[in-house]
Amino acid sequence: MGSLVLVLCILIILSGYFSATETAFSCLNKIRIINWVNGGNKRAKLVLKIANNYDKLITNVLIGNNIVNILATTIATIIFGQIWVNDQSLAATMTTVIMTLVVLIFGEILPKTIAKCFPEKFAMFSAPIIYGISFVFYPLSLFFLMLQKVVKKIFRMPKESVTNEELITIINEAESTGGIDKDNGELIRSAVQFDDVVVGKIFTPRVDITAVEKNMSMDEIFNIFKKSGFSRLPVYDQNIDNVIGFIHEKNFYLSKIENKPNILDIIQPVLFTQEQVKVDDLLKHLQKNKSQIAIVIDEFGGTDGLVTMEDCIEELVGEIYDESDDVEEPIQKIDDKNFIVLGNAELDNFFDLFKIKVDNKDEIESTTVGGWICEHLGLLPNKGVSFEYQNIKIEVTENVRHRISKVKVTKL
Repeated sequence: MGSLVLVLCILIILSGYFSATETAFSCLNKIRIINWVNGGNKRAKLVLKIANNYDKLITNVLIGNNIVNILATTIATIIFGQIWVNDQSLAATMTTVIMTLVVLIFGEILPKTIAKCFPEKFAMFSAPIIYGISFVFYPLSLFFLMLQKVVKKIFRMPKESVTNEELITIINEAESTGGIDKDNGELIRSAVQFDDVVVGKIFTPRVDITAVEKNMSMDEIFNIFKKSGFSRLPVYDQNIDNVIGFIHEKNFYLSKIENKPNILDIIQPVLFTQEQVKVDDLLKHLQKNKSQIAIVIDEFGGTDGLVTMEDCIEELVGEIYDESDDVEEPIQKIDDKNFIVLGNAELDNFFDLFKIKVDNKDEIESTTVGGWICEHLGLLPNKGVSFEYQNIKIEVTENVRHRISKVKVTKL
């Protein structure tokens, strides 16, 4: 009886071990393990090897867990059968009740709870043991792995992959639990969504481009550089639709010091792109050509706008300001109910802030608040025009050059 009880205790411990191993390898942080591997940790290398073949691991764990649980139940039946020799019905009932509780508590709940709290540590402890057990169970695990492959082919199970939306959810969860701070979370979200951003979302529109004509005098160009504060200016021939290159501030001043009459010798070639081009593709193109700006053209070859490398990088890290920038927040809070919103504020941010729900976002062509207002009203509203939309009231407070510059938004 004493030997049977000892064997039963060992089997319960093994059941807990297999359950904890399953939980540890399913919950461990693989990035952390990879970092340990890169640091020369041999045990971490074995953990990573086992984790990368999770189907084989789980098969071995399930085989081991089922074997020890069946053996434990069998031995428990013998033990309780000897205790209640005269009442085998009671012995069977007690075996079922007691073993269910023991296996549930000591073989499942407690070991899995501990392993979930310390998944990497337990995986490091468990790796050599489960690796050795895998050789013992090799014939059985090989059979079950082949069976898994057949089932996957029959039901055409898709390969597991993580979508961008799932990554964003993981980031949001890590941010809410304190795993990463808000700034790092925003940076990671920007990186994940970066390949979906197109040039049309970030470029400077044609009406806001500061450019020079190739035949302008050096003094005129000097005044434009001085007034704009830009380090590079596009150069056009006759009109802005015919951009022929750009000039750099440094080269211009050197040319002016040397008393050269025009800028024709310092014009550098410019890249051309379109609104539908992905920002990450444009960024690579700018890097390859060692250029800082590109002209955005429309389907007819006319100038639609301008985009810089800084615009591309800002999609990742947020706005970049220098000493000469006049910073004005796109959405300024006056009080709890009133806000001043710039016409060029991003429409998505505007909708999110004021909790505006739009059923068919894809049908909205505009990307700015000013553009959306004109699209919604079907015309360019004059100053003072107001309207209500869902839970807000919008009043146009400033128009500049045939476009909405500022609006006042009041929460209703």
